[in-house]
Amino acid sequence: MAVTDFIAAVELASSQITAIAGKKNADGTIQILAYASEPSSTFIKKGVIYNLDRTTQGITSVIGKLEEALHASIGQVYVGIGGQSVRTVANVVTRKLTEQTKISQAMIDAIMDSNRENLMIDQEILDVEPQEYKVDNNYQADPVGIPADYIEGHFLNIIARNTLKRNINKCFVQAGYNIADYFISPLVTANLLLTDNEKRSGCALIDFGADTTTVAVYKSNILRHLAVIPLGSNNITKDIASLQIEEEDAEALKIQFGSACTEASEEQDENKVYTLDNGCSIQAKQLEEIIEARITEIIANVWNQILLSEYGDKLLSGVILTGGGSNLRNIDKAFTKATNQEKVRIAKSGQISFSGSISLKKDGSTNTLVALLVSGQENCYKPEEEKEDPAKIAAEQAAAEAEKLRKEREEREEQERKEREEQERIAREQREKEEQERKAREEQERKEREEQARKELEEEYNSYLKRAERYKNNKEFAKALEMIERARSIELPGKEDELQKLENDIKHLKGENSPISKLKRLFTTFAEDLTKDE
Repeated sequence: MAVTDFIAAVELASSQITAIAGKKNADGTIQILAYASEPSSTFIKKGVIYNLDRTTQGITSVIGKLEEALHASIGQVYVGIGGQSVRTVANVVTRKLTEQTKISQAMIDAIMDSNRENLMIDQEILDVEPQEYKVDNNYQADPVGIPADYIEGHFLNIIARNTLKRNINKCFVQAGYNIADYFISPLVTANLLLTDNEKRSGCALIDFGADTTTVAVYKSNILRHLAVIPLGSNNITKDIASLQIEEEDAEALKIQFGSACTEASEEQDENKVYTLDNGCSIQAKQLEEIIEARITEIIANVWNQILLSEYGDKLLSGVILTGGGSNLRNIDKAFTKATNQEKVRIAKSGQISFSGSISLKKDGSTNTLVALLVSGQENCYKPEEEKEDPAKIAAEQAAAEAEKLRKEREEREEQERKEREEQERIAREQREKEEQERKAREEQERKEREEQARKELEEEYNSYLKRAERYKNNKEFAKALEMIERARSIELPGKEDELQKLENDIKHLKGENSPISKLKRLFTTFAEDLTKDE
């Protein structure tokens, strides 16, 4: 019997595309009606679609499996948005008001609209998380009705590359399914896994995926920071595979024997070997070192994002780990060891109870998919349509195709325009850089020339001074004074006092050694002798 009342959701992850159909019961439980998955690692990387056609095929396959299990057609699905390009950017919008103006909701709406106008090139605002409002010198969560001279809105914009949502939409259009709504995957996952107390007191949700690790920081029930790190559990598998081990075996070794942190009591014999049933083996110590090195790197990047949020010391509820990568043994201990964060919880599943014959793995890998299902509200069943006039259908299809081609042309032209502008910008910046480098080079050369000229002048100056000293000592006072004048003509700054002193010394000695001075000294000595004789 066909099911006609259900919600369907699809997650486009790096390891697999997963789809789920379920029904919300009156008692708050979820009845899972169907579940399907398809490998996606060859066409979705780090949450980003790289091959539209193969992604379309994957979507068609998983939704087709749901329809087969439901014995019903699916008209629309809820889709999660995640991936490497998703992140948050803070923005502040200010308004100077007339004296003691009462803040209205319309004013708040206008400030939020202004915030959304703060677009970056090739980026799209997916959602906005208001942080608080600064009213004069006080911070308010809801400033409506408060008189003020000044208001400042603080916003956290969740952004991603504008191609992210566009490519997802193209794939679903090609597959023939409507998108009921987009949900930001980390946010709905947080709503499923985190308690109200954790969000209020402060926590960080770490989702260890296959190719990415997502960090979401909450405080006072508000999202404070969101970032996606391009590292995940697959990196560990690839590190193991680099030892000339098949990737499938590397994954098995990681799951079966791997540990994120080896405590002193667990240290293995240096010669111990781990062996799979198929004979593939690895030194225990080697496996330990490979896994711990990569986990340490991932945790360091995670913790850096937490610190960047400026809430690292305010997470009273600690850290919550989820995702497939959180199943690695001792991952919580590794996090505590690397960050000194004592409060670490692993969330295998949310707080939702399930019913029905279909059960999902409680290993954290389906948390986001379940969260998408829980967040959906509209019935996704597609009623059987009445047969229409073939001519009308053909006309509608032709019109739709023409409209599609028009939009694609406009998108292509817009993309080409942006690429031209980007190329012009790069060329302009390159020219400016080269001009700056040229000026800097010329300035450096000028300084070097001036320095060389100064050194040469100093050498000439010092030469004159040495000659003046030599002439002075030889009592060739006229030549000594000539050297002084030559040194003075060079006009070195700060040398006049030195020259004047030397000049005075020479003139003094010159006076003492003149014939008249000698005669005066002779007469003086003669007079002194006569006085003594008397």
